Amino acid sequence: MNPLTQIDFYKADHRRQYPEGTTLVYSNLTARSAKYCGIPDALFNGNITFFGLQYFIKRFLIETWNAEFFNKSKDVVVAAYKRRMDNALGKDAIPTDHIEALHDLGYLPLCIRALPEGTQVPVKVPCLVIYNTHPDFFWLTNYLETVLSAYMWKPITSATIAHHYRILLTTHAKQTGQDDSFVGFQAHDFSFRGMSGPEDAALSGAAHLTSFVGTDSVPAIDLLEDFYLANSDAELVGCSVPATEHSVMCMGTKDDEIGTFRRLITQLYPSGIVSIVSDTWDFWKVMTEYAPELKSEIMARDGKVVFRPDSGNPVDIICGTGNGDDGFAARDGAVECLWNAFGGTVNEAGYKVLDPHVGVIYGDSITLERAHLILKNLRNKGFAASNIVFGVGSFTYQHVTRDSFGFAVKSTAGCVGGEYREIFKDPITDNGVKKSAKGFIKVKTVDGKLQVFDQQEKIESEDCEMQTVFKDGKLLVEQSLPEIRKRLS
Repeated sequence: MNPLTQIDFYKADHRRQYPEGTTLVYSNLTARSAKYCGIPDALFNGNITFFGLQYFIKRFLIETWNAEFFNKSKDVVVAAYKRRMDNALGKDAIPTDHIEALHDLGYLPLCIRALPEGTQVPVKVPCLVIYNTHPDFFWLTNYLETVLSAYMWKPITSATIAHHYRILLTTHAKQTGQDDSFVGFQAHDFSFRGMSGPEDAALSGAAHLTSFVGTDSVPAIDLLEDFYLANSDAELVGCSVPATEHSVMCMGTKDDEIGTFRRLITQLYPSGIVSIVSDTWDFWKVMTEYAPELKSEIMARDGKVVFRPDSGNPVDIICGTGNGDDGFAARDGAVECLWNAFGGTVNEAGYKVLDPHVGVIYGDSITLERAHLILKNLRNKGFAASNIVFGVGSFTYQHVTRDSFGFAVKSTAGCVGGEYREIFKDPITDNGVKKSAKGFIKVKTVDGKLQVFDQQEKIESEDCEMQTVFKDGKLLVEQSLPEIRKRLS
């Protein structure tokens, strides 16, 4: 990756477009609106979860810039940059003297001040500010706007959604008399195959793990160990269980599907948790015939057999249609079918809890709204929230955009000819969402909630919640996954 070309083309000549004598550009990253976030109003707490900056700093600002720019020959990097600009914008359209000067300097003259990762940040309150530390490189601040936005909006969005899943599941656990220690495993990341490549899957998957420990996205754990001081030898970063897929069940043949179940639970996995996809052909037959027939083998195991439906309407499959014309199994739903076959206990709050030898996971097209409806319907049927695990996939983590929370990097201050200027945007054709803050910014806690204060006298206010995390090519504050999880909880 060439860091010089991680831009929109229009960024290339902004250096000359700023007024002559410009020496400072000061910008911030803010979630401006939750209008398109997809979280139902009744579930949204008004905050985004700040996460991903340390990855951006280590991966891009340090590793990539050093390996692909500062540690390479100046002639090579300048020639590559000039070729790209010449071929697209016209010969000599973009001068290269500023690129040569940056290489000679030997580091990125930038400062990033940010809130601690894992912080709950109200919409419209900036997460970070970024500005140049050397007057000759004022252009660099917003030269990085595009790549900063591209790296940051997704992990923040995914961490925010994950946190709202955590709130939802915790709420339902308490409402149905269950200990919430189960909740950390109740939303399991199924998203990898539906994401925009491995890096997207790893970063979004790492964001999921700020609120949960269940994941099938292996590179998410790698990322947290590589960039967030996580250590899977010493802590539970992420975990999963043995599980089948449709090719496994198909290969065992339809006529001997129950034989495949029996081999899995008695020979391959005679103990522990095993998740078995159960709708390859007839899910209701599995629930009402195979499961009861295998009851003695299942109950003899030291562990849990988890049945996984993977098609149909999630709410109806788990909770039942309530319509007898659909057949008694479809009417009752998967959880009640297992209750009918295996029984369980009734907790102190009066809700049914399945026998610990069996369980259900559903991972097709789950959303916060659907998860809420499933848990609500189960509660209405008298079942505790702990009877279901959700596979949260790309239907949650990929059906989002930068506009889900209106993320934008905008300049609010600068210096021209030694004169400090407070700058802002406030389009008359907008509804107020795009109106920016003005001047230097600080964020501080007032009555237990973060608020933004603009038009500050100093570039670094003493009573600001933001701290300097990156300056002049170096990471100054390193945060760990346990710290982020603790802060978020």
